[in-house]
Amino acid sequence: MSTVRTTFSLPARVLHWTMAALILAMLFIGVGMVATVSEKHQWLLAIHKPLGLAILLLAIVRLVVRLRNPPPPLPEDLPALQKLAAHLSHWLLYALMIAMPLIGWAMLSAGGYPVMLSASLRLPAILPENALVFAWLRTAHGVFAYLLFLTFLAHMGAALYHGLIRRDGVLRSMVGGQARNPSPPMPDGAGVVNGRPTD
Repeated sequence: MSTVRTTFSLPARVLHWTMAALILAMLFIGVGMVATVSEKHQWLLAIHKPLGLAILLLAIVRLVVRLRNPPPPLPEDLPALQKLAAHLSHWLLYALMIAMPLIGWAMLSAGGYPVMLSASLRLPAILPENALVFAWLRTAHGVFAYLLFLTFLAHMGAALYHGLIRRDGVLRSMVGGQARNPSPPMPDGAGVVNGRPTD
């Protein structure tokens, strides 16, 4: 008898919540960077670069973990459109988590700015200096930041929808513990409220 995975793997869960905190911090730091021209701007910029590189590396590790450990299936009764939206938003998040740091790195390289991770650790440039490319990448970095913020909000909204309204075990599959049972044998009427299985 084959078993159906009902929770994400432990590495996937650790990476998920760690990266959620890092991305949330990064978004607030980004907002702070464009909102101030005081000495705090340099302080925020010094955090922004190594944090972006950490997100890039963790996103690559997370992608490998996901490909090696497929996630649990979505509830069978979830509408097809919502399943499609869930899959697309997840892959969009992966794309943005990898693209955003790379675009920022390329932008600084094209602008001739040093990419310093600390006072003595400098990353090599990945593009030659070019003012026009710098301008394009700067615009792309800002647009993608808004897209990442909106996708992040949609992801949180979907998680709350599954956890508080549908209560179908999707949120618990990422939190850990006992999640949804794929095929529970139930007597007539047991475990059913308003025509839906209880969580």
